[in-house]
Amino acid sequence: MREGMYNRDEILTTKNALSLSHQSKNDRQNKDHTSEAGIRDEYKGQEPRPHVPFFKLNVPNVITFIRFVAIVPLAAMISKWPAYRMTSFVLFLAIWMTDLLDGWIARTFNMITGFGKLFDPFVDKVFQVVTVIMLSSIDRIPIWVPLYYVFRELLMIFGSTLLLARSRVVVYSDIFGKLSTFLFVVAASLVLLIPEPLGIFRNLIFLPAIITSLIAMAHYAIKHTSKKNKE
Repeated sequence: MREGMYNRDEILTTKNALSLSHQSKNDRQNKDHTSEAGIRDEYKGQEPRPHVPFFKLNVPNVITFIRFVAIVPLAAMISKWPAYRMTSFVLFLAIWMTDLLDGWIARTFNMITGFGKLFDPFVDKVFQVVTVIMLSSIDRIPIWVPLYYVFRELLMIFGSTLLLARSRVVVYSDIFGKLSTFLFVVAASLVLLIPEPLGIFRNLIFLPAIITSLIAMAHYAIKHTSKKNKE
């Protein structure tokens, strides 16, 4: 009889232990499920950022490099004015159009790289500065035009570097910057295309591009200063 009582006690003890073990397991599963649900809720609606490699030998980067190399023959042909006037004009437009092309390819086919983000705007700056310096060297435009563009680019490089170092802010071209670039291309194209002396227009032809450029710089400064104050 005692043996029967002992057996019943052992069975009850074993059942209680199994019940507690099962309950503990359920509690752990519920806790893990709650934690996972919390993580999903925390990141709900946030798409993972795609990894952007720094460098890849793709089509946009090759086009950007070709555009950079093409600046050298452009400068050489402008210096021989007016012998290569039309060739200079065609090459100038081709360099500008490849700038639009490589950006479109990079965005459309997901070929954006860190190298492209840095090198592409650098090539644009070199392209504009070299063009106005060479046009001034053959006396097609006044000297203050290349002086302005050199000063502007140095100021933009300094300001962009400062924003990147202090606030981790990368300055991208907005509507005013793009309009300024377009007006620059129009002005330079007219200077290259018109064979006759420009007369009074020699001093005025780059004014729309320069005024828009000043507005763009002021807009950059106001936008990022107000953003910094809000933060």
